[in-house]
Amino acid sequence: MFKRVVGVSAVLAILFAAGCGAAQKAKVVHESELGYGDRGTPPPVEYSKAAPGTSKKFERSYQNAPPLIPHSIEGLVPITLNNNACLGCHMPSVAKSMGATPMPPTHFKDFFFDTKKKLIKQKLYEDVVAYKARLTLMAKKEDIAPQRYNCVQCHVPQANAKPLVANTFKPDYKNPEAKHKSFLNQELMEGVK
Repeated sequence: MFKRVVGVSAVLAILFAAGCGAAQKAKVVHESELGYGDRGTPPPVEYSKAAPGTSKKFERSYQNAPPLIPHSIEGLVPITLNNNACLGCHMPSVAKSMGATPMPPTHFKDFFFDTKKKLIKQKLYEDVVAYKARLTLMAKKEDIAPQRYNCVQCHVPQANAKPLVANTFKPDYKNPEAKHKSFLNQELMEGVK
């Protein structure tokens, strides 16, 4: 009986492997189909040269999407631990007078701080000294959450480039003001009980 079960199992395993191999061969995609392919090289991308404060704000791609940067970022990047030129215009305390979009309240809350404190207590968070030093530095910068300090992680300059693939996505804004304003602070826990 044992030999028969092993024999049947072996035959089934061989048939399964053969079937998987056949299926795998049928789904091979050539690398030229994965990228820009034989269409040549993409056209050069042209970013906005408009000075900050002189450009038109873009509508957000969807509700609470990070807004695109409508102006040139030349001379503003790279953002380093000791230098973030964006803060000179986008801090809420000065944004209105500069005609800039103020950073929303979500940028001033470290949503992961409680988790990090637990990991530090359990000695599971390796870089405790560096993290505490970063928190001290961030506190000097009007309490910006460490995850939000590097603006260009989420915000990108708009380029004058034709999309490679047509985009038919149409955002559904619950609030018409959300086209130019974030409500993430009020909606962050929406649907969570």
